[in-house]
Amino acid sequence: MTFWILVALGLYVFQTLLPPLFRYVLRSDPRILATVGARDDPPETSVYGARSERALRNANEALLVFLPLALLGSEAEGARLGAQIFVLARIAYVPAYLLGVPVLRSAIWTLGVAGLALMAMALPWP
Repeated sequence: MTFWILVALGLYVFQTLLPPLFRYVLRSDPRILATVGARDDPPETSVYGARSERALRNANEALLVFLPLALLGSEAEGARLGAQIFVLARIAYVPAYLLGVPVLRSAIWTLGVAGLALMAMALPWP
């Protein structure tokens, strides 16, 4: 289970880098000096930047559910399978969201939620 937790956290770290990458670096007029200041007046972001911000907010919400389930069910086989499904779905979700693929993105998100449900069902309930 530790491997899947680390992969999920690695993906999360990667996702935290995407919004500033799109806002400051991958621009037609990169304003490098804007990145070293207090960022009181950030430049407008692109469509991809806005999508990466929304995907990051979604990752924040998903990790709040995933991490406790992963830690509580670390010994259960069903929890491990659910974690694998969740993490692989999240890996597919980020590019689908960035590219704006509507139906596929929702299907991938649903698959990730199914992974969370498997993890919850595998917990040892009293």
